[in-house]
Amino acid sequence: MTDRPSVLRTIAVRKVYRTGSLDVPALQGIDLDVKEGELVSIMGPSGCGKTTLLHILGGLAQPTSGHVFVDGVDLAAISDADRTRLRCRKIGFVFQRFNLLTTLTVQGNIEIARQIYGGKPISRKEVGDLLEIVHLRHKLDFKPLELSVGEQQRVAIARALVNEPAIILADEPTGNLDSRNSEQVLRLLADLNREKGQTIVMITHNPQAAEMGNRTVEMLDGQIVSHGTAPELVRESREARTRAR
Repeated sequence: MTDRPSVLRTIAVRKVYRTGSLDVPALQGIDLDVKEGELVSIMGPSGCGKTTLLHILGGLAQPTSGHVFVDGVDLAAISDADRTRLRCRKIGFVFQRFNLLTTLTVQGNIEIARQIYGGKPISRKEVGDLLEIVHLRHKLDFKPLELSVGEQQRVAIARALVNEPAIILADEPTGNLDSRNSEQVLRLLADLNREKGQTIVMITHNPQAAEMGNRTVEMLDGQIVSHGTAPELVRESREARTRAR
């Protein structure tokens, strides 16, 4: 992976929230480099800054200081409008909450995503081809509430792919799923990475989910405390929990 270009890079990223007269640090000097074609899992306890980091990587929030580069472009050096266009063109988001519009069919949800992202209209065949990736072509005309929760998340993944983004950012994509559906969604993300070379950054607190990644980054108190292959860090995390008992 080291000889591949960087598609996401942060330099000394800090984020401070102001609560009344207090400054509350959320991120404290994050340096992260994600190469093209990586599946990177970011682990850590609740409140460690994982989601804040993901939002900053995706241009949904701005750092207090530091720099974020998406496909070589410094987000701090471009306008809000250009940042929005870059985000729509380069990044697909998958959230814990599926955020599907319940009044629209699966096809309608993907069509409107293409409109929001500023792409040309998408044909029914193209929508079907996207759904084929997530094994749901046969649910094209269903509405979200007619689908299982696992199917809804798979539609959300198809929606994230609608503009062929360079990067997918997934925030706890299995957080609302049972173990069976979680396994299906994780396998799908792993297949996208392995078979299509899709770059994915996935936030998770679940060690089993983290094991799907090529590399795991562990966060604590707004800082990156370790890097390593997923199995190594998962084993170390389990050993640490065992020693603490």
